[in-house]
Amino acid sequence: MSPQRVMRSLCLWLACLSFIAAITGGSLASDQQQTPPQPVVSLTSATPQELERQGDQLRSQKRYLDAVDYYNAAIAQQPTALLWNKKGITLLFLTHKKESQKCFQQALKIDKNSAEAMNNLGFIEQTQKNFSRAIKYYNKALEVRPNSATFHYNLGAAYFGKHDFDRAAQEYRLAYQFDNEIFQRVSRMGIMAQSSSPEARAAFSFMVAKMYAQSGDFEHSLEYLRKAMEEGYKGINKVYTDSEFASLRTDPRFADLMAQRPPSLQ
Repeated sequence: MSPQRVMRSLCLWLACLSFIAAITGGSLASDQQQTPPQPVVSLTSATPQELERQGDQLRSQKRYLDAVDYYNAAIAQQPTALLWNKKGITLLFLTHKKESQKCFQQALKIDKNSAEAMNNLGFIEQTQKNFSRAIKYYNKALEVRPNSATFHYNLGAAYFGKHDFDRAAQEYRLAYQFDNEIFQRVSRMGIMAQSSSPEARAAFSFMVAKMYAQSGDFEHSLEYLRKAMEEGYKGINKVYTDSEFASLRTDPRFADLMAQRPPSLQ
């Protein structure tokens, strides 16, 4: 695979991971229930709030079509930017990009300052490799919520897609500054991992290792260096020359790891 294709695969993978991590939060635990509870709220007599909660529950159980029905019922009674955004997210899980895009646009018509809708429109543009458009949406979202780690992370992925690596690194650093667990959380998601190339996962792991090393978090840096080697990262010897790893190279654990040279697990 060419370096250009690896980079494109990586930036799209990062975007998908961060988007899914942001919108699912802690709801993944309910996805593991063997027998999800049946809906108990009536589509015709429930309040908008009850319908919304039922839609949220169904979405967490990956019952996306049912969730859309409940969001539609809630919107019919009380159309809000939040409900349109939730419907758009659910449609996106169903890979209905055009329909979800219309939902996010409707959310912005109701609330021009809906940072979530701006971010999600940016995500759709990014999955279509329209990186410049994605960057515009992410920047608009950050104007509303400048301290959002997720928005900075997504903006970094979009710059990565344009091969503007300096700006990408800057946004990743800001994301880490506002949420020093964002790389860990995104990496743990695993939902999109199988759809990315081994080269992309290896490059991501090495990039995160560099980020942690520069911040002084050697434990996580070593963890991601190990991942990069296990994923077959071909440029691993850059740890001896890249300035970000200078302090890490004085740690005895670094020498031990590089002496072990964990084999590729591909």
